[in-house]
Amino acid sequence: MSQPAALSRSLQGSIVHVTGAGSGMGRATAEIFAAEGAHVAATDFRGETAEATAEAIRATGGSARAWALDVSDADEVRRVTGEVAGHFGGLDILVNNAGISAFSPIDSNDYDAAWAKSLAVLLTAHQLTIRAALPWLRKSKAPRIVNIASTEALGATSRDSPYAAAKAGVTGLTRALAVELGKEGITVNCICPGPILTGMTDRIPDADRATYARRRTALGRYGDPAEVGHMTVSLCLPAASFITGVTIPVDGGLMARNA
Repeated sequence: MSQPAALSRSLQGSIVHVTGAGSGMGRATAEIFAAEGAHVAATDFRGETAEATAEAIRATGGSARAWALDVSDADEVRRVTGEVAGHFGGLDILVNNAGISAFSPIDSNDYDAAWAKSLAVLLTAHQLTIRAALPWLRKSKAPRIVNIASTEALGATSRDSPYAAAKAGVTGLTRALAVELGKEGITVNCICPGPILTGMTDRIPDADRATYARRRTALGRYGDPAEVGHMTVSLCLPAASFITGVTIPVDGGLMARNA
């Protein structure tokens, strides 16, 4: 049996790929990993925002490099993942954070497009990045995969069926791959953020956000992106070796509250 002291809580020297790292939860997560001594590959559909994240990390003495990446493009995912592993000398951790907002009524003329894009970016992309990363994760001493879903996977909002269906798929993919990859020591977990202060929620008026948070969350507020990032990092510690297949809401008590 391992002694408690043998279960390391250090990420020093680990190599992590964070998708959607150009802003919000992705950027916060990348910065927290770097502060813990990890080498960070920051990718984003908008290469300039990924580069801004990498520059901010390097400015504080951290190790980071940026790549532009469309996570729905299988060829691009394979190429960038190979470049990440080649640049840093491997890959230990994959954080599937890239996402979009996709709301559409079921009878809308735009529904088919919203459905296709939601599944491509929010669900199919997760398996693409995981499959591309597996050759290197299998060589890691502490391989970790964290998929970012949403509380919309656990309880939906009107007119968001493309988004909710894709996010629910992420929770199922997480469980299935945790079982499939568990014997190799690769942990696969999922985080479901609730109301978080990101670019996706910026367009909501302040008064509406305050009312929603007061009525729906136990803590009475929106979360900060770093609060999601810290949970992500916690699941990736070498010491988190017996946690796999779980879905963790980071939602200020949203899912716990009945009224």
